[in-house]
Amino acid sequence: MLVIGSLFVSVFLAAFHAPQPHHLPVAVVGTGAEADRIADGLERGMPGGFEVRGYPDEDSARQAVQERTVYAAYVRGDGASSELLYAGANGPSVTTTVVSAFSPVAQASGHRLDEQDIAPAPAGDSRSMSVFYAGFGVVLAGFLFGMMTYQMAPRLPYRRRMASLGAFSVLGGVAVALITGSLGFDALPGSFLGIAGIVALMAAAVGGTTMAFMRLFGKAGMSLASVVLLILGNATSGGTLPPAYLPEWLQPLSDVLPVGVGVRALQGLSHFDNDGLLVGVLILAAWTAATTAALYWAGVVEHDGLDRDPGDAREDGHAEVVRGPAALGGLGEEDGAGVELGRLDGRGDTGPGRELVVRGLVRAPDGRAGRGRSCRRCRAGCRGGPWRRCGT
Repeated sequence: MLVIGSLFVSVFLAAFHAPQPHHLPVAVVGTGAEADRIADGLERGMPGGFEVRGYPDEDSARQAVQERTVYAAYVRGDGASSELLYAGANGPSVTTTVVSAFSPVAQASGHRLDEQDIAPAPAGDSRSMSVFYAGFGVVLAGFLFGMMTYQMAPRLPYRRRMASLGAFSVLGGVAVALITGSLGFDALPGSFLGIAGIVALMAAAVGGTTMAFMRLFGKAGMSLASVVLLILGNATSGGTLPPAYLPEWLQPLSDVLPVGVGVRALQGLSHFDNDGLLVGVLILAAWTAATTAALYWAGVVEHDGLDRDPGDAREDGHAEVVRGPAALGGLGEEDGAGVELGRLDGRGDTGPGRELVVRGLVRAPDGRAGRGRSCRRCRAGCRGGPWRRCGT
């Protein structure tokens, strides 16, 4: 726990102790020479801070800000003033950065800088932080769900585990959409179904990833999931500051981890003409598919292979693997709880030398019971013995 806490402090301090933009894209309306001159002025004021892109007219630059292709646009006026177009929905830190950077540029040209917010933050989210809190809550809930399902029900069948993940994801999406939307705090003005869908995909990706880590790495999986999803995921989500403000070694994680792509999709859906929405949906779906496939392989295919023990086969070499309650020969659900795999020797269900062994349960023709996949003490020669839970 001390290591996890130290990593949390280290990563978040590395990301936010003195945030500065790194190649933050901004637009300049005018000729190439004008764009180069303004880029030189920005470079002198904040080295490496901006990536200047030229646009032919104000309309195209305005559209780029609204789609978050750029974070601000500088329009040089013919008179005594120039105009800076920006999006308040990016947060006050970004607004402060671009205004303070372009003010000296305008002054050097003898112009006054007029500011225009063309994508303002909603009244219910004046600091543009709600998407970060929503994303953090979804990640925390998904992590806890994935962890607790394996702790409380480690032998839950694959289909039921996936059904529980689906139910959790849908309910989580609806709950967050209700809380953040017009029926709640009115913090995310996107469509209800859109927000619910993105949040559900985030919950499924995070919950499924936590389950996969727990299944594949055991107790270490919990620590691994907390580092990848809770620490690195939330630190690089872009909910507090755009990824361009992160150190260069952290920036790539924002484009691949579920939290970062989900937060950007929510921001695009709510403020920026669906910026990042399609990419976010595809990446979240890929995370969900990969983790469910890993769980299937670990929980079904791997067990199937492990339980096919050649030493358990009889002389005729014929064996059949049987699964679940169907393997119990008519027993009720209660008696068959927790059963996963079993083996039938292929020479009949009853009679001398016949057995049917299921994980944790043995059909003993003489009523005796033993533990393990193959109970060699249960090969006596009478019929109709009862099913009993292994007790020795």
